[in-house]
Amino acid sequence: MENNNQNLHFKTNINCSSCVTKVTPFLDDAEGICHWDVDTTGRDKVLTVKSEGITEQEIIETVLKAGFKIEPYALKVE
Repeated sequence: MENNNQNLHFKTNINCSSCVTKVTPFLDDAEGICHWDVDTTGRDKVLTVKSEGITEQEIIETVLKAGFKIEPYALKVE
């Protein structure tokens, strides 16, 4: 079986623990998400998703359903 795990990053407006609580059931129930985390302290509120078989667009639609803004985010390598 081919391993298609990848880390995807998104800029969001998920900015506090209440927001994380609100989005949790949406991301936890999404098939193909292995793990996710939001940096609520950073300026861009980056959502990192370890995915297996879910597309970037499907993740975007999932977060939008939860009521949050989201867009693809390219991490800067220093």
